[in-house]
Amino acid sequence: MSGGIITIVSSVVMVLLFLSELRLFLTTSSAHELSVDVGRGEKIMIHFDVTFHKVPCSWLSLDAMDISGELHLDLVDHDVYKQRLSKNGTPLKEVEKHNVDATKKKAPAAVNATLAGHEAGAGGENGTALATGCGSCYGAEDKQGDCCNTCDEVRAAYRRKGWALSNVDHIEQCAHDLYTESIKEQAGEGCHMWGMLEVNKVAGNFHFAPGRSYQQGSMHVHDIAPFGDAVIDFHHTIHKLSFGEPYPGMKNPLDGAKAGQATAVATGMFQYFLKVVPTSYTDLSNKTLSTNQFSVTENFREAQGGAGRTLPGVFFFYDLSPIKVKIVEHSSSFLSFLTSVCAIVGGVFTVSGIVDAFVYTGTRLIKKKMELGKFS
Repeated sequence: MSGGIITIVSSVVMVLLFLSELRLFLTTSSAHELSVDVGRGEKIMIHFDVTFHKVPCSWLSLDAMDISGELHLDLVDHDVYKQRLSKNGTPLKEVEKHNVDATKKKAPAAVNATLAGHEAGAGGENGTALATGCGSCYGAEDKQGDCCNTCDEVRAAYRRKGWALSNVDHIEQCAHDLYTESIKEQAGEGCHMWGMLEVNKVAGNFHFAPGRSYQQGSMHVHDIAPFGDAVIDFHHTIHKLSFGEPYPGMKNPLDGAKAGQATAVATGMFQYFLKVVPTSYTDLSNKTLSTNQFSVTENFREAQGGAGRTLPGVFFFYDLSPIKVKIVEHSSSFLSFLTSVCAIVGGVFTVSGIVDAFVYTGTRLIKKKMELGKFS
């Protein structure tokens, strides 16, 4: 009976140890190494997917800039897409590529003729110029004879003068401008934007903000005059944000993050400060993927009025770490697994034999003493 019990216990222990070793053999582990990042002249692919619940697509612009001086205004040359959403979040239109030029349109000939008639009635050289299709800049022209045939050209002329163009109702060109029309048409809607940006591997930022953007001297400016006193609420959900392709087990801290949910109206600047860590991942087949991980710190600045009013929007400021993480996958070899299995079988068999011999010898000794009457 004792031998049978030892055999059963030994078999159970042997099976448990074998299953444990098999699990270790089938499990892939990874080793992390740190080194100085010596890469130069590289690019970073930023993948994003963000929903703005209360900001229309026509109100949004997406800009990127870095410390090297490279600037992308409204990112018309990148793979960025958008989709209009209703108040309850359902799609309203088909997906379209983000293109600021889609809302630029010259005033029709009838408008130019009307403008020409107004100027000609007043007398002067402008009437002749307008008769050939030259629109008025409404006093903002740089020199005599400058033309403004679109609403954008009128706005640009006003910007150069440093004037504010808050009311475009009296601007004939803006009466037929698709941008102005889309601002009114899409009021109260939301916007789903996603895509990919290619930026230099240096510190910089990209941001979603209202209004057309432009560079005035050394300042980056957004024209929010067309929105008047409208409350611009930047409640948003970040479905995805990554700096490169994902590797197995990679977790991005902002995926699925929701901002502005704690307040009824989130009017202000959402700031995300990202520390990007260059990473290389080598799998078991020796294929290497170059990507990036990042950590994040969040901040919210409430909108303030006055001359120094806070520009509402969502801003991502990223900086590069000088340390590179190298992740290498590895697993146990079959020979190592086979050696461990043999050691388990042999070890358990040996130990069980010793225990069995000890129990058998002890039992016989006790029985012998009991027969001689010396066992007490």
